[in-house]
Amino acid sequence: MTTTLHKPAELQQTVPPARTTRPKRLGQRAVGFFMALPPILLIAIFVGFPIVLAFGFSIGLTGGLNHTIATIGQNVHEADAWWGTLAAYQEMFTNKRFLGDLLVTVIVTLVSTATVIFLALGIGLYLKLKGGRMARLLSGLAIVPLFIPVVIASWAILTFYSGTGFLRSVFALFGLDFPVWAFTMVTVIIGSVWTSLPFAVLMVSSGLQSVPNAMIEAARDAGAGSLRTIVSVIVPMAAVPIIIATTFTAIGIVGSFTVPYFTGPNSPNMLGVDMSNYFSAFNQPQQSAVMAFTVFLIASGIAALYVWANFRSAKEQGKV
Repeated sequence: MTTTLHKPAELQQTVPPARTTRPKRLGQRAVGFFMALPPILLIAIFVGFPIVLAFGFSIGLTGGLNHTIATIGQNVHEADAWWGTLAAYQEMFTNKRFLGDLLVTVIVTLVSTATVIFLALGIGLYLKLKGGRMARLLSGLAIVPLFIPVVIASWAILTFYSGTGFLRSVFALFGLDFPVWAFTMVTVIIGSVWTSLPFAVLMVSSGLQSVPNAMIEAARDAGAGSLRTIVSVIVPMAAVPIIIATTFTAIGIVGSFTVPYFTGPNSPNMLGVDMSNYFSAFNQPQQSAVMAFTVFLIASGIAALYVWANFRSAKEQGKV
């Protein structure tokens, strides 16, 4: 008798070949690459290429597309080596006017940024801890400068603090002499705070509102006062939005032009105005390029905080 052996049912089933998803992933990557390509090319052509060209001009590479501006400009230092020359940078960093303007730019940026963040934190904390109609009104008023053009705001600030402005007129009624702040760095700081405050309030307030109320109540139950709760709980948990608001504010102020141009003195002034003067009034484009890359270097240092804050936020969310 012949015995027929039957295989188990699970062994008789044909195992389908594994499908590879590699071509599909490559196709998705290709589609994503070509979708992102137009803005990348736009930035590279209209932003990146002029930056490289200007940097080459600042180190004395006056040939090619820089030939025309090198011919027209005055006091142009031409390269004495294949990589260029640092003569223009040496000239500017030994120029007392430039060093004074650089110092003023740094001081105005630090003071204005600190004032903006302090006010934004005050408004955001008041809205978070107290709430109510007054807090909403205060935060709404802080956003008003966002809808006023910078030129109009600068002119209004200038006339408000001028020799015949509102404050001096009011103080004169009482026989008092209010100082004239028009065309001083005080009005530049006031104007910088005015134009930078709305974004900082929006950013900081949203970060503070994201702090769970349960954490605040837990700190209060543990015996922490208002100041300790703010310093140890609320501000650390909203540190990333605060840092981002700080970096955006500082970068906007360090390269500002309209506010210091309308309200500031002729000298010293911020580098944004100084760059324009050297380029157009003094016809020294190479020195203006040196100033531009000095501002770019300062802004890059500030932007490092922004990159760090984003990396920390992504790390906390488990994305990296």
